[in-house]
Amino acid sequence: MTSIVRQESNARLSRAVIHNGVVWLAGITAADCSQDVRGQTREVLAKIEERLIQAGSDKDHILSAQIWLADIVRDFDPMNEEWANWLGSDGRPARATCQVAFDDPQLLIEIIVVAAVR
Repeated sequence: MTSIVRQESNARLSRAVIHNGVVWLAGITAADCSQDVRGQTREVLAKIEERLIQAGSDKDHILSAQIWLADIVRDFDPMNEEWANWLGSDGRPARATCQVAFDDPQLLIEIIVVAAVR
């Protein structure tokens, strides 16, 4: 049986869980919520890239993504532009984008990804 590796764990969650060649990242949000959705998206994507590298993966190995937006009508297109620019032409994960009510009204986006380990 392969082991389960948990990274950056606390009493409630792990920031990443690695098992059987797959890494699951917990939902990632921006620390600076004064930014618009473009800025928050760029910050979240940079954090995703860092966590994937720490887990032995990268953005080209993302299998699926869940993107949660506070206002899908207003923010879908600008978020998608940042996403496409970041993702590049190599990786195209399965993806869902939904609207959600965050507990912080300044929070505009949260992204959850699953990736294959390199």
